[in-house]
Amino acid sequence: MQCRVDVAVMIGSGVPAGLRAMGQSVCWVVLLNGERRGTAFASRDEAEECRAAWLAQLGAKSCDSLH
Repeated sequence: MQCRVDVAVMIGSGVPAGLRAMGQSVCWVVLLNGERRGTAFASRDEAEECRAAWLAQLGAKSCDSLH
């Protein structure tokens, strides 16, 4: 099965309270086949690093074994 790993942006009330308390009104999350994985990130660069880690892991494993 082909896995899809994306980075999505969350704005406003979708931003977790902890990040909003730090003044963030935007955050980024990593999606694996449309499902959020892990935490919200304060920068797109952090989310892209996490995405790259997922892609590396998926290169070594079947996507079905991650669900």
